[in-house]
Amino acid sequence: MRKKDEKTNVMRILDQKKIPYTAHFYAEEQGPDGTREYGLHVAQALGQDPKRAFKTLTARGASKAVYVFDIPAPDSLDLKKAAKAVGEKSVELLHVSEITAVTGYVRGGCSPVGMKKAYTTVFHLSALDYPTIYVSAGKIGAQVEAAPEDLLSLLRATTADLIV
Repeated sequence: MRKKDEKTNVMRILDQKKIPYTAHFYAEEQGPDGTREYGLHVAQALGQDPKRAFKTLTARGASKAVYVFDIPAPDSLDLKKAAKAVGEKSVELLHVSEITAVTGYVRGGCSPVGMKKAYTTVFHLSALDYPTIYVSAGKIGAQVEAAPEDLLSLLRATTADLIV
């Protein structure tokens, strides 16, 4: 485990905006095929309800605009619902090779908070079902737990049905 005082940029932004959160740290692990495990693994490692652990996915619309979608870790993004939520004809997930250049984060450590630019962000509507949800703290091995209303307000985000 890591030290409690190890702050990420996400934590510094939340501190600056006076948004209460709890930091959670976990050991980074690799799957049996040598790839890193994200989403469900993180929720399990921290003893969280996987439906409260939100993964951040970045997509590009037909207009070439970039969008951020946060959905529960066990679920899959429905691209048609996502496109409808942002008023696009279609959206496609960014290729892994583009994630760092577009967001400033690496795959598996992508947070909706503190991206290089303020992209249109949509959370799955289930985020509002919980007093707090978990999102990446901006690096692999760290998460923040915060009230969904606080995150939505900070990000000027909306909610929609986004999952398959």
